[in-house]
Amino acid sequence: MKIVIVIVLIAIVAVLASAGVLMLRKPRDGRPNDARMARALMLRVLLSIGLFVFILLAWAMGWIQPSSLPLSR
Repeated sequence: MKIVIVIVLIAIVAVLASAGVLMLRKPRDGRPNDARMARALMLRVLLSIGLFVFILLAWAMGWIQPSSLPLSR
């Protein structure tokens, strides 16, 4: 489970970086990169929501357990 979560987090960061590159790069053909950047940001939001739902379902199914670290001393 931890590997899946880490892979999705890396994918979220990669999509965010690609949207940043699209925002800063000048288009070669004269058309703006707005549509591609918006699509990349939409994918980032969908991956984030999917990861959140996956973590909630994994916790409800008992696949992952919260740690027993104390919250305060």
